[in-house]
Amino acid sequence: MYPLVEIVHIVGFTVLVGAVAMFDLRLLGVGRTRPAEALPVQALARHLLPWTWAALLLIVPSGVLLFATQPELLDNRAFLLKLALIGAAGGNALAFHVGPWRTAACWPAKAPLRARLHAALSLLLWIGVIACGRLLAYV
Repeated sequence: MYPLVEIVHIVGFTVLVGAVAMFDLRLLGVGRTRPAEALPVQALARHLLPWTWAALLLIVPSGVLLFATQPELLDNRAFLLKLALIGAAGGNALAFHVGPWRTAACWPAKAPLRARLHAALSLLLWIGVIACGRLLAYV
């Protein structure tokens, strides 16, 4: 059963981080050839948001189950850092949504600097979460 739960966790995490990365990269302007061709950021958000919620429905229960089999992870620095980075990523997302996102309808093709800073931080935090998750097997 453990490998199945782990697979569900990894698939959910892949979908979540993939959706977040696509949104963040759009905010950073990656992939646009001309502003007129840019996918509107609000349209992309409407498309990706259901995927992030569905991914969380896989990640949270499977993560709890995985942790339940190894409570000694509370002594693992990589695990604790992973949890802290997840919390920081959630805080960054919240700050983005109560801050720059409120004016997204008024953005030109390029997101404002504050939104791009949130996007860059988001990418860095999620890369850190992935790295810590992989390090769990070695630390």
